[in-house]
Amino acid sequence: MGESLHLMAIDLGASSGRAILGSFDGEHIVLREVHKFANGPEYVNGHMYWDILQLLREIKCGIRSAASEGYVLSSIGIDTWGVDYGLLDSNGQLLSNPYHYRDRRTDELMPELWERISQESIYQATGIQFMQLNTLYQLYADVKYRPWVLGSTKKLLFTPDLLNYFLTGECCSERTIASTSQLLDPRTGAWVFDFLDTLGIDSGILQEVAEPAQALGTILPQVAHECGVGTDLKVMLVGSHDTASAVAATPFEPGETSAFLSSGTWSLLGMELGGPMITTASMDANFTNECGVANTIRFLKNISGLWLLQQCRHSWQLLGLNLSYGEIERAAASAKPFQFQVNPDDPRFLNPDDMPEAIRQYCLDTGQNPPDSPGQIARGIYESLAFSYKKTVEVLEELTGEGISTVNMVGGGIQAELLCQLTADITKRRVVTGPVEATAMGNILTQLIALGEIADLEQGRELVRRSVKMTEFLPAAAGE
Repeated sequence: MGESLHLMAIDLGASSGRAILGSFDGEHIVLREVHKFANGPEYVNGHMYWDILQLLREIKCGIRSAASEGYVLSSIGIDTWGVDYGLLDSNGQLLSNPYHYRDRRTDELMPELWERISQESIYQATGIQFMQLNTLYQLYADVKYRPWVLGSTKKLLFTPDLLNYFLTGECCSERTIASTSQLLDPRTGAWVFDFLDTLGIDSGILQEVAEPAQALGTILPQVAHECGVGTDLKVMLVGSHDTASAVAATPFEPGETSAFLSSGTWSLLGMELGGPMITTASMDANFTNECGVANTIRFLKNISGLWLLQQCRHSWQLLGLNLSYGEIERAAASAKPFQFQVNPDDPRFLNPDDMPEAIRQYCLDTGQNPPDSPGQIARGIYESLAFSYKKTVEVLEELTGEGISTVNMVGGGIQAELLCQLTADITKRRVVTGPVEATAMGNILTQLIALGEIADLEQGRELVRRSVKMTEFLPAAAGE
């Protein structure tokens, strides 16, 4: 194991989680998965929850796995999806399992809340796009459906902050995850307390906002004992929102005007800016201003990404058709192109019981011939995503006044080369892919900044370019 420094990224996604070891020798980072586990909603009496204690158990297992192989970890960092949260009582105990952001308790609540707080005032204060899964609307659901829980709440912690608390006993709200809530002003990094006051929620439940790239604390003695590590193991604040970590590791090329596209369950497409862009036009286009690592802003649009394909695969498995993603992509590559197109963000795709049937019904409702095979469905999903990317890139250019020449794609979705090529062909832009493990890489980079091993994000991205193979996809006409 030589003289390398060893760090661990705990990367929790909506369908799986991983503990990834990052080894840094001063010139390169090598990532290795030491523990992987399934994640997803637990359905109880018609509602969707996260099994947060199971996630904690898996995190401990990941730390223990690295320790059992003889690695001495310098630090760990946790990143997760955004918006969801846990509520603690006056004794620091969790009051209930956190709801899953796709739970339907927020259905139809946005217009009702806007009668109390206008859309314009919400956007002007936070710069965050309107989605029913945002923390603001989830808290309003708590007001309506379980006010007794809020009445006992003393602290609100977002998912990565809650897991950090379980490990260290320390409470804070890391800035990148806090910014997903539609409760934070991205210009000042301060909470917009007025919103909670208007809804009758004690704004004191919001915790102090903390910047990434610093130590939160050390691991609790009991946790250290369970994991077989020393009590000096540092828990770092990283880009706790997984997209913040993914963009931190996106190796934008100097001199290029590039968009980033983080491809996974969600597609997050946008540009990294030096400050928020909060205008009437950006509100009308429903673009969001989320805080990034190193005082950056991720000006982006959420697009419902490979969630559609993941749910199709799940439905096929229930029918006994066990297809790998590689098999699905090969079937899509062989399917006839451009047979149907869906809007990935249509509400019917948020959480249907049967995704292939939802796609079939969408086609019937829009006068299109429905697909008749897994390959045709997958092909149509890839094409529909690429058309959505094209539209979003064009709007992004209008809003920023910048011409975008390159789309940097990162994340697990880039393993589907057909999707990458379709993105280049349909957007008519050069596409550069890599790294696949962008979120874990950005998590590790931020830990290195906190440890003083690298100076800043620019140096970190140069480190990514040295450490990761990247692939170029040119639009079909340019590549012929």
